[in-house]
Amino acid sequence: MKHELRAEVIATARRTNDLGLSQGTSGNVSVRIGGGFLVTPSGMPYDELRPSDIVEVRTDGSLPGPARNPSSEWRLHRDIYEARPDAEAIVHVHSLHATALAIHRRGIPAVHYMIAVAGGNDVRCAPYATFGTEELARHTVSALEGRRACLLANHGLVALGDSLRQALHIAREVELVAAQYWHALQIGQPIVLDDAQMAEVHERFRTYGPRRGRT
Repeated sequence: MKHELRAEVIATARRTNDLGLSQGTSGNVSVRIGGGFLVTPSGMPYDELRPSDIVEVRTDGSLPGPARNPSSEWRLHRDIYEARPDAEAIVHVHSLHATALAIHRRGIPAVHYMIAVAGGNDVRCAPYATFGTEELARHTVSALEGRRACLLANHGLVALGDSLRQALHIAREVELVAAQYWHALQIGQPIVLDDAQMAEVHERFRTYGPRRGRT
């Protein structure tokens, strides 16, 4: 089972490159397992990864047996999993438009209804802290309250989901809305959907997508 999950982590990490969400060794991907999580290693290009390179990290931060160094953001992943029982997987990327907004320490308002995939009426931007620190992990957990994605000031984007597939999907959708917002700002101040409009969106999202037993 762990071998299959390790392979899925690698496939997801490579997919972030294919989608233009990350480049080189930037970003990281993890999936929850009993007693901890599996995460991409530090400083290794995704196209060179093998299942044995994926690092198991226990909840207390220890590594069971010899292993590569985990991603420098392993604390961020651990603290999200501890705070969010609904999180089964996390994707962290340095995508272009989300990061550009984060450099301005600006979140994403409801300029498009698809912001709802992140779980609320906006995507918050967590305050700046040095990468890999407990402070950054705390800021991220706070910014994710009631949400499935947030920006990290001067850093990037974090998305969580009930699977690696969902976490990647949310990261991709948030980057798209970030791009739309960035382009709209070039014309002027965008019009933001109000709470009543977004409430209707969230209601419709409850039955959005395929359902079993329906043709």
